[in-house]
Amino acid sequence: MGSIWTGDRVSLRGIEPEDWRAFQHIDADTSDMRAVDVIHPPRSAEGYRRWAAEQAVKEPVGDEFQLAVHSRADDVLVGALSTTGTDQRAGRFGYGIGIGREHQRRGYATEAVVLLLRYMFGERRYHKCSVGVHAFNEASLALHRALGFEEEGRLREHEFFAGRHHDVVVLGMTTDEFADRHGFGAVAESGVD
Repeated sequence: MGSIWTGDRVSLRGIEPEDWRAFQHIDADTSDMRAVDVIHPPRSAEGYRRWAAEQAVKEPVGDEFQLAVHSRADDVLVGALSTTGTDQRAGRFGYGIGIGREHQRRGYATEAVVLLLRYMFGERRYHKCSVGVHAFNEASLALHRALGFEEEGRLREHEFFAGRHHDVVVLGMTTDEFADRHGFGAVAESGVD
């Protein structure tokens, strides 16, 4: 028996209270924090413990949720991903992903995104996924292009940090484009006749 949330390298799971140390460690690298979102003020160990405990019991709001990305080989949390901007009427959503620096370049982000997209397109009936990537983040742009995302535009001087404004590249993928490249797996694999 398999799980839609498990790949060869990673599994996606809920955040557990004991994950607080891993998130604290990931947030310690300012460039990682900026690549994922923005730089936040330092948080105490107790703040991380409380945040992880809250995340562990937090119910999804519609189709917006956050998941831990867990390395199957190393049995450690390597990052997180979350859905954003879900719009069931229009059939679109976005997501964000962050993998800790020491776990990058191992295929974790690629597999985690494919697992998420397979769920959102194949189980939740969304039609399109859009993501915004900082224009300077070449690794993330390469990841999304390799996954099959198409560049749809650029938001000029859209985000401010490090003393100036930066462009954001908008990329998108439809369910048909995903299916052509990655597929949804055989129905028999899920136990459905």
